[in-house]
Order: sequence, then structure tokens, then C-alpha cells
Amino acid sequence: MNQHPGVVGRKIGMTQIFEEDGTVVPCTVVQANPVVVGKRTKDTDGYDALMLGIEPAHERHTNKAQAGFFKKASVAPMRVVREFRCDADFVAKFEVGQKLTLDQVFQAGQFVDVQGISRGRGFTGVMRRHNFKGAVRSHGAHEYKRHGGSIGTNMTPGRTLPGRKMPGQHGNKTCSVLSQRVVKILPEDNLILIRGGVPGSRNGLVLVRGASRRAGGAA
Repeated sequence: MNQHPGVVGRKIGMTQIFEEDGTVVPCTVVQANPVVVGKRTKDTDGYDALMLGIEPAHERHTNKAQAGFFKKASVAPMRVVREFRCDADFVAKFEVGQKLTLDQVFQAGQFVDVQGISRGRGFTGVMRRHNFKGAVRSHGAHEYKRHGGSIGTNMTPGRTLPGRKMPGQHGNKTCSVLSQRVVKILPEDNLILIRGGVPGSRNGLVLVRGASRRAGGAA
């Protein structure tokens, strides 16, 4: 389990940065202005974690359980709340109700993992969903140009085997990109620029945390 510190934010869009040698670096811009709405500790919960919230919500848009949680923590209701497991020393640095700035969590050059929900493409065929080549387009073939071909055998076992790649729902799934480099941090604007693309559409919710496959998520 990834236990490096992280934040929850919104994918704003993409831009590009010019480095000193003239190299153009494509970047995804993520806006994050999280507030600590709760803490987990080993003494009370068996593990250490920070609960971060973004986007203040009106009280009428929260149910009784949520309203009670925010009232007990003495913080304003938040529309989005996510929990990030991390070590006890990092959790102890922050108090409930405190705002996190991006430079307290990340640094330029660090590698991060970004998780989001991919763009939904609806019900699609096998050529778009699984990158099939399609059927032949010669020798009198017609109406089968984008079909997937045979899906099973006749006598044995006489059925379509599970897991066969077929048309269906494409996208709209939780997915991650790993070990993306942090190009730049703008703490005054609550923006972090991450090299390359990340899952999700514009204004989509994303979770950014230190890379799990690199020591400490460092460069």
C-alpha cells in the first residue's frame, strides 16, 4: 500500500513548460487546496492517516452523518473527503482544520503517482476498446469490417469462454499513472504541474501522492 503523503485535487487541464535547454515539457495542471478534516492514529484507529477535504459544501448538501462528523471536528463541511495513509511523524505535523500547501507535501523533481477516473467512452466496439485490427475488406466481404471475428468453438466446449475480448463499456474506470515527475509547484496558486497526462477529464477528481515504486517518491 502506498503510504507516501498526498493530496486530492482537480485536474485543470494541460500546458507546457520550456526548460533551460529549450526542451518542451508537456504538463498536467492539478489544483489542490486541501484542509485537514480528520486524523487517524495508531492509538485509536490502529493506523496513521490524514483525512483531507476540498470544496466547501453547504450544510443542506450533507447528510446527518456527515454533518455530525464535520461538527465534531469543528470544520466546515466539505464536498470531497479522502483519506491518505502516511507515517505518524507526518500526521503529527498537522492539526484538524489546518490548510495544507503543496510545498509542504511535494517538491519539484519528485516523482508521484496520480489516480483518477478515466474518461467514459460509452459502449464501444472491439476496435476501439481492444485495438482489434478488424475483418478483411476484400474478396466480397461486407458488413464485417469492424467485427471481432470468432468468439468460440463449436463442439468443444461449445460455449464462449469467460474473459473473451468483446464490445462493451469502455473507460469510466479508476486507473493510475505511476512515477510521473513534478515539474513545478505554485503554492500561492495551489497548483502543481505534473509531467505528462493523467487520467480523467477536465475538472475531474485526482489523487496525487509520492511514487510507490521509487524510494520515498524522491527524484
